[in-house]
Amino acid sequence: QGVLLPGFGTFAVVQERFQGEEEVFMARRPVFQLNTDVAFLQELTFPTVVIPDDVTIKPLNYRWLSRATSFPQHVVEDCVRDTILLYALQLRNGQHFSFAFKDIGVLSCQDGVLCMRFYHDCVTGLESKASRMALLRT
Repeated sequence: QGVLLPGFGTFAVVQERFQGEEEVFMARRPVFQLNTDVAFLQELTFPTVVIPDDVTIKPLNYRWLSRATSFPQHVVEDCVRDTILLYALQLRNGQHFSFAFKDIGVLSCQDGVLCMRFYHDCVTGLESKASRMALLRT
């Protein structure tokens, strides 16, 4: 499953095989696929993440966010859009601030590389058996 943030990227959970010393593990791990205009980020590099075709991607649920925050849906949509636009403009202007996603992780730019770092609890919450392997790969 995955969630598309229009003009920004996609958060998804993928399942991967990890070769252990004695056995093969299957682990679920979070990924972020940046989906911004590459012309905006000419001087930055970012890891290429491919989300498999079998992962269901849904748009951000503004109605649910509206109910959870008690703000009207149009206000939530405008806030998300404006926040994404502001962050993209800051990146383009060389202001490499970190962008925190509550309970998920931090998108940051260090040494010209834009990278999503997922919180420990986010990774281990997805997978209990092979969480160490998933942590290492994430």
